[in-house]
Amino acid sequence: MNVGFISLGCSKNLVDTEIMIGNFKNRNYTIVNNPKEADIIVINTCGFIEAAKEEAVNTILEMAEYKKKKCKYLVVTGCFVERYKEELEKALPEVDLFIKFSEYEHLWEHLQTILPEESSDEKEYQHLQNYLDRVITTGTKTAYLRIAEGCSNHCTYCAIPSIRGPFVSRTMEDVLEEAKSLAKKGYEEIIVIAQDTTKYGIDLYGKSKLAELLKKLSKIEKIRWIRFLYAYPETITEELIQVVKGNEKICKYFDIPLQHISDPILKKMNRKSNEQSIRSLIQKIRKEIPDVILRTSLIVGFPGETNQDFEKLYNFVKETKFDRLGAFPYSKEEGTPAEKMQHQIHGNTKKARYRKIMELQQSIVEEKLKENIGQTYEVLVESMTFDKKYWIGRTKMDVPDMDGIVYIQNNQPKNLLNEFIQCKIIDVKDYDLIAKIKE
Repeated sequence: MNVGFISLGCSKNLVDTEIMIGNFKNRNYTIVNNPKEADIIVINTCGFIEAAKEEAVNTILEMAEYKKKKCKYLVVTGCFVERYKEELEKALPEVDLFIKFSEYEHLWEHLQTILPEESSDEKEYQHLQNYLDRVITTGTKTAYLRIAEGCSNHCTYCAIPSIRGPFVSRTMEDVLEEAKSLAKKGYEEIIVIAQDTTKYGIDLYGKSKLAELLKKLSKIEKIRWIRFLYAYPETITEELIQVVKGNEKICKYFDIPLQHISDPILKKMNRKSNEQSIRSLIQKIRKEIPDVILRTSLIVGFPGETNQDFEKLYNFVKETKFDRLGAFPYSKEEGTPAEKMQHQIHGNTKKARYRKIMELQQSIVEEKLKENIGQTYEVLVESMTFDKKYWIGRTKMDVPDMDGIVYIQNNQPKNLLNEFIQCKIIDVKDYDLIAKIKE
C-alpha cells in the first residue's frame, strides 16, 4: 500500500514524522509525496497556537477529500490530537484513526485496528525514540538532530509542557551515534534542536552539556556545518559562547527566544530572564563574536501589556537591530495560566502592535542585508528557480524555512545541486540575497 505523510508545525514535530515514515518503510509500505497516489494519508499535527489548530483542521478536511478517490484510510497524529482527541473524534468522522503523541509507543497496535491484516507483518514496532531508521525529508545535505523531548520551563502562555511532558534529554552517546549515522549517509549540515537546547543534559548530568555536545559533533569528520536553535537566554553560558566563537564548523548564529523586554511582562510570562540580563547577554555575545547572527522571537499583546511596555519592546528592537526576528500576536491557549489572566488585549491592538514591530524589523533587515554586498560566502545550493535563471541556496547565516535565501546567477552548465560553493553577493531583494559564483 502507498502511504503519504503531511507534517505540520515545528522541526521537532518533523522528526516524529520522519521516524514514522521509517517505520512504514521498514514494513514494506511505499512512501509517496502526492496524496492522489496514497492509500493511507498520515497527518502529523501541531496544536501550539490557534493558527496551528486552524491549519490542522483545514489540512484534515482537505485530505479527507481524497477518500472519495484512492485513499482508504486517513490517520491524524501529533500535538493537536494530544490536546483534543475526544472532541476531534466527534467533530471529524472522516478520520479513521486519531493517535495521541503519548500513544506513539504503541503506534502500530493502533494502526492494526484499521489496516487490513495482509498489509502488515510480524515485525516488532520500533519505539519512537529509535532515531536511526528515520527517513530524512529535508534534502540530501541537511538533517535535524533532536537532542531532547518535552519542556519544563512552564511559561504561562505555553501548552507544550502539558502536551509533550517534562524536558528529557537523550544520552550523549545516543545523540552522537545518530550524528555519526547521518554523516555516513552524506548529511553535512546538522541542526541541533530541542524545546530548549541550552537545558540539554541538566536532567541527566546535573549541568548543561550543550557546549560539550557541540565540540564532540564538530569532531565528526564529514559534518561541515553545525547549528543549534532555541537557546534560552538564562542558560547561555560563557563556555557555550566560546565554543561557538572558536569552532569553524559551528555557525556563528544564536537563536534566542526572548519573547519580551519589559520586566513586568517577563515576570507574568514566568520567564527566568530580565531586561538587564538580556541586554548584558546580547552585548557579551556581540563583543565576543562580532560577526554573529542574532535571531529572536517576540510575543506582542500579552495580557497586561501596556502602551509603555510595548514602546519599551519597540525601542529595544530598534536599538538592538536583530539580524533575524519573528513576532507573534499573543494566542490565548486553553489550559495555560495566561488564559485566565486579567487585562486581555483586544485582537485589533495585538495585530497593530505586531504590524508595527514587523515593519520596523523589515527596515532593519534591509539595512543589514546591504552590508553583505561585495562579501563572499559559502552557499549550500538546494534548488533552482522555475525559469532556471538562478540556483537557490543558503549561507551559514540562514536556517532553512526560517531565514532568507540566496539567488545565485546560473551562468555555467555545471550542475550545482547539493554542492557547497563560494558566491559573491551583488544585490539584495526583500529578505534575500542575490549572488554570482565567485571565479
